Amino acid sequence: MNTGSIILILFIIILIGVIAVLLLNNFKTNESLRKLKNTNQKVASLNVLQDFIEVISNSVYSSEEKMNKINSILTEKYEIKFSTIVIFDGIKYKVESSNVSEKHFKMFEQLHTQEIFEDSIKNATPKYITVNQGEKLPYLDNEFERAKSAIFFPIYVDNIYMGYWLIEGNKPHEFDNIDTTTLDVVKNNLISAIKIIRKQGVIENIARYDDVTGLNTYEYLYGTGRKTIDKYPTSIVSLIKIINLQQIEEKASKKTAESALKGISEYIKSCLSPEYILVRYSNDELAIVFSGSESEGVSKFLANLKATIEQLRIKIINSLREDLNGQVVLPKLNIAVTSYYKETALENILINLDEYLEETDANESDITFL
Repeated sequence: MNTGSIILILFIIILIGVIAVLLLNNFKTNESLRKLKNTNQKVASLNVLQDFIEVISNSVYSSEEKMNKINSILTEKYEIKFSTIVIFDGIKYKVESSNVSEKHFKMFEQLHTQEIFEDSIKNATPKYITVNQGEKLPYLDNEFERAKSAIFFPIYVDNIYMGYWLIEGNKPHEFDNIDTTTLDVVKNNLISAIKIIRKQGVIENIARYDDVTGLNTYEYLYGTGRKTIDKYPTSIVSLIKIINLQQIEEKASKKTAESALKGISEYIKSCLSPEYILVRYSNDELAIVFSGSESEGVSKFLANLKATIEQLRIKIINSLREDLNGQVVLPKLNIAVTSYYKETALENILINLDEYLEETDANESDITFL
């Protein structure tokens, strides 16, 4: 073998060695990048959880707004093209939040009937489906271009199937290498958020209009009303008890008592600014939340209000005693007032005011700051 051949062989050996070293370094680099990516995903998951907590704990947002913000966090933080959350409300499946056009909602609300997702729902496991170019996902009817990949996550709350979370991508095989472990953690956080938000939704939906006064019932304060109240760090809460309302009903008539309650409510409402909230709290009590106000201003307002209302002349109507019809009665008030601090238990404050008014002398007619 001549010298040239030997040199060529040595050169090839060295080249192979260099290539091997480069491949090894490339593998190590990719492995490091993969670990870094996983670490970043874990950090991102913690950040997402923190974002979830901030949204859930914000009393200004309604339950609907919270669901939409939660869904926005999912799409933004995990760069998901489309995300849809569908929950069974006891009667039907309903899209709670989606960044897809509303025209597709009916299709989303029927996904639980699709054969391709039956095992996923039954076994509480995610289902990943995708297509190749020119194909369409099996649950899509008339649309072809929007989604090419999807992962279906069944949602179980306390081991009860409640709906599903569907993420979609607009490319074939888009989720082939996605970290499903991270997404499973996200799904569990989503379930926790849904449980809390649904409880808020129940409170918001339980509030009703009172037939006599036309006011919201007290539950309104804990849902929609709280969006206004918690714009401010502190507010003043007052509970107004019409101490002789039962007496008016017994000695005059139920219609007269209702007329008194309605007249008092209408007068108070006409005196309040839009940021103040008036509700019917109980049979003979009205609650006012003076959002963002301080005790000094409220004290003067309530003193004037009490003096005026106690001069209202309520005509007796529908009395069984004919001689009383056309005569008048004057309402008497006892008022308890206290401060409310944002994010604290407003319901406990009202219960405390109510207990105070119930325990005072039946004839007490005053304004008391607790």
